[in-house]
Amino acid sequence: MAQPAAVRGEHGTHFLVAAYGIQGHLNPARALARRLAAIDGATATLSVPLFGHRRMFPSSSPDDQEVSDGVIHYAPFSDGQDDGSWPTGSGDETARRRRASCDSLSAVVRRLAAAGRPVTCVVCTLNMPTVVQVARAHGLPLAVYWIQPATVLVAYYHYFHGHGDGGIAAHAADPAYEATLPGLRRPMRMGRDMPSFLADDATGTGDDLSQMIVRGFREMFEQMDDEEVIMKPCMVLVNTFEALEETALEAIRPYLGGVFAIGAPVVPLAGAGEDQAIHLFAQDEEKRYMAWLDAQPPKSVVYVSWGSLLTYSERQAEEILRGIRRLNLPYLWVVRREGRSPEVDRLLLATAAAVPEGMVVEWCDQVRVLSHPSVACFVTHCGWNSTLEAVACGVPAVAAPSWSDQPVNAHLLAEEWGVAVRAEREADGVLTGAELARCVELAVGSGDMATAIAASSRAWKERVREAVAAGGPSERSLRSFVKRVQELEFLRSN
Repeated sequence: MAQPAAVRGEHGTHFLVAAYGIQGHLNPARALARRLAAIDGATATLSVPLFGHRRMFPSSSPDDQEVSDGVIHYAPFSDGQDDGSWPTGSGDETARRRRASCDSLSAVVRRLAAAGRPVTCVVCTLNMPTVVQVARAHGLPLAVYWIQPATVLVAYYHYFHGHGDGGIAAHAADPAYEATLPGLRRPMRMGRDMPSFLADDATGTGDDLSQMIVRGFREMFEQMDDEEVIMKPCMVLVNTFEALEETALEAIRPYLGGVFAIGAPVVPLAGAGEDQAIHLFAQDEEKRYMAWLDAQPPKSVVYVSWGSLLTYSERQAEEILRGIRRLNLPYLWVVRREGRSPEVDRLLLATAAAVPEGMVVEWCDQVRVLSHPSVACFVTHCGWNSTLEAVACGVPAVAAPSWSDQPVNAHLLAEEWGVAVRAEREADGVLTGAELARCVELAVGSGDMATAIAASSRAWKERVREAVAAGGPSERSLRSFVKRVQELEFLRSN
């Protein structure tokens, strides 16, 4: 349990890591902050919007401006909508929330300085242009923490630097069009591999939220190009490993001065401690689902989770259950209560009585589940955190992407690394039970593809463990970044 942080003088390099307070941004940002704080001469504070902070620390007092877990500090800021609601994409609301974020985060920077812990470098997760404004206002160096794969960084960079209007948009109506981007080994197919927000932008079919996100990305890249950016050349930390994306990393380095592959450990390491992740959703069934996994045969369980944002329609829930019944294997399925319809609730209750060999939970510790010897296959939405966790734990996957970077991640899993079977959704986005069953059977059945996937999964698991080991490439890259920041700090102070 975190306690109110004591006000005390601290010296050395102090990183302020700013992130959105949602599961997919929070955990990589927190892992980065804790790793920075473990480096001699460095400390770190994590700052997320107030709603997310309160979910992280529900027992803290509303008056607490800062808490500490003994390793890093947590100092929330207000984004002008402290109930956690999603932005609508309207210009007036965006401007209001931006002003609120800038004012509140600036107050955090001033308060930390007054407490004797001045910020010396700001790090922000992707698509937070307001944080760049705050860093500039306070004369602070800034680095971007790219929490998607380097391949997606390449796609966004080139889309905003001549390949969008110049090529991709001209062929956007053709889903089979293959966009060739500088340095990438394979072209990106418009209707299959391209980040969904870029495909929507190229075709002009994006909704208000999609358009707002693309505007944010565009502005972020403009800021990264700006000669007035405090840290130049622009520093980018990428949550990936050299071994996984060597080609993409080499492709983007000529354009962005400082690119560091600092992939955060997603598997517990010796001496790393047990406090590896924050969960924004209740895990009341943790003892029950772990005990249930213990009772299952090795490599028998199909684990299904579509992350912290996507919800299930009644038809999609029915199709997943059809697929599971068709497989006749034990299953563990994560269905968050948040956003769950009464129809899905009734369906799950009926299924629990009719299919007792499975278990439905509201949330789980995914790394613990994927590390369990009874888990055979991971049916995933292909969020980047889930993608890394599947590879690090050596679990074959069925890749069923939906939006954002997920199509790229599915491509990497299935075609670059050979550790997954890619599932095809219907035109309305539904993954049918027949397709789910077909893909699971290919991934972990008795055929040649399953044999090849198992071998690739074991090989990549070992390579990731080597990358995140103490003193390994990931740690060396992070230390190189810190050294670069400290050199800049020395130059600025002299």
